[in-house]
Amino acid sequence: MAEGKPVLYVIACGGQPASDLPGFIERLQSDGWTVCVIATPSGTKFIDAERLGTLTGYPVRRDYKRPEEPDVLPPADAMTVVPATFNTTNKWAQGISDTLALGLLNEALGLRLPIIAVPWPNHALARHPVFPESVARLKEWGVRIILDWDRLPAPNSGAQVAVPFPWDELRVELQQVRTKL
Repeated sequence: MAEGKPVLYVIACGGQPASDLPGFIERLQSDGWTVCVIATPSGTKFIDAERLGTLTGYPVRRDYKRPEEPDVLPPADAMTVVPATFNTTNKWAQGISDTLALGLLNEALGLRLPIIAVPWPNHALARHPVFPESVARLKEWGVRIILDWDRLPAPNSGAQVAVPFPWDELRVELQQVRTKL
């Protein structure tokens, strides 16, 4: 815990909901979390890293550090993946750690940290045969999944997504995790 507050790593993947992180992080901070953001390489296209760093007080990490370098982030007590893209979900379920975000998520599974993922591929990618298997595998490993298959965005919907991302549901789940820490 940092400053007496539990530390939440927000793993930001490459999807439109990641651009809404500043407001969500402010709500998490008011709930008593210390928040750190780790972005996938594609996630950096959707976030304002400088703004998030100012908001959280920690730099947004994207890459692995050298072993002799100190870690600039406090250790995580819990993690959330927002939005969990098709690519990240499938790689994570296979144990691939080719990005810092995936490496941290794979370690978190081994440490049995609470993790909540919100998969948000478009509905065509969600129908790919591997995706439901990956989601099921992550659930079996104890990852809490927030996913309404019928509410996923359409392919090529861009910023004009008619279906809102489940920020409120995620916040409720994170409040429950926080009370158990």
